[in-house]
Amino acid sequence: MEIVIIGGGFAGLNLAKELLNQDGVRVTLVDKNNYNFFPPLIYQVATAYLEPSSISYPFRKFFAGKKNLQFRLGELIEVIPSENKIILSNGELSYDKLVFATGAETSYFGMENVKKNAIPMKTLNDAIVMRNTLLKNLEKAAITKDIRKRRKLLTIVVAGGGPTGVEISGMFAEMRRNIFLKEYPELATTASNIYLVDGAPALLTPMSKQSQDDTYKALTDLGVVVKLNNNVVDYVDDTVHFANGETIQTKNLIWAAGVTAREFTGLPAESYGRGKRLKTDAYNKIEGTANIYAIGDTCIQFNDEAFPHGHPQVAQVAIQQGINLAKNFKNAIKEKPLTPFKYLDKGSMAIIGKAKAVVDLPKPKLHFKGFFAWIIWLFIHLISLITYRNRIKTFYNWMIAYFSKDNSLRMIIRPDKKVKVEDLAK
Repeated sequence: MEIVIIGGGFAGLNLAKELLNQDGVRVTLVDKNNYNFFPPLIYQVATAYLEPSSISYPFRKFFAGKKNLQFRLGELIEVIPSENKIILSNGELSYDKLVFATGAETSYFGMENVKKNAIPMKTLNDAIVMRNTLLKNLEKAAITKDIRKRRKLLTIVVAGGGPTGVEISGMFAEMRRNIFLKEYPELATTASNIYLVDGAPALLTPMSKQSQDDTYKALTDLGVVVKLNNNVVDYVDDTVHFANGETIQTKNLIWAAGVTAREFTGLPAESYGRGKRLKTDAYNKIEGTANIYAIGDTCIQFNDEAFPHGHPQVAQVAIQQGINLAKNFKNAIKEKPLTPFKYLDKGSMAIIGKAKAVVDLPKPKLHFKGFFAWIIWLFIHLISLITYRNRIKTFYNWMIAYFSKDNSLRMIIRPDKKVKVEDLAK
């Protein structure tokens, strides 16, 4: 059985791992990057607390020596279901089973100026661009004599009150307190504001009321200005415009406010649901197709009684769907019954700052905050990294940052040019 997986995130990689050494199966994982990365820690790369290599690992290194797994660098262009074939940016592949595990990308809700001018927070490349942009703006602020321009360079607006927005706002607040004034004495007399804005009435809306209140208090104690019930409607001429008419002048609008799935040429239009997510049955087969599947953020499923409106787009759903689909592929080979997917909610968490976090556990229903919740967050994220090497490097950097309240990773590294995947085939 030739299984082709498009996307090597949580869903795709766990599916591939579960099919390792399975008789009668050959897996090809296709990704536009040659590495897997850990999205929950993207913001720590963006704020220069971790190196990119701490949260990423090459696919070919991971697949080395695994006889029935292989990697293909490429970007999907088109699916031809009638021929069981896909067209990539650098060739073609045939399949018996095709699995979409392409995750989600940043949604700007149709605001072209925001898409053009804001800093996204979704990929490792986004994180590096953000790090470079923020560090360059600090250098510019250190030498400019124009007070208004300096304030714009130093003001940071984070749009999105979910875990990413909360975590990066808290990180900026810690950096302002412990690093900026020490390393940039030129800025000592200039006020800098960090705003966290969201259209919802609370931060971390999927979490408990206790977590929402604890997070709000912890962020405001750190000096973050939290603006709720406030939707961004435009970002032009270094000015963030809100639906209520307010504006904030800044060179730094960080967009962590929404995600959307992608559309693919060759799949039926009726296969797409809310947010461009591919509609699947209880076994993750895409509606209107015979042998094409979708798992993780790119799919939406209405068969799980506990989640009648679809599962949340979080890592645990992607991991569990990848594992369940692998089990069903194995069962199909052995002509055993298939298992419908049921999501087991293991809880949710968010880090706010040094020794500050919130954790909600569903069964038993428990809430933790502060240092203990922070330890839980560190442990869960460490064991979730793909290799021991990643875990050791990340733990080392975290301990240095914890005890020194600092790190030494704030380098502006500019690549010479962008290399496109299709250029590698020339």
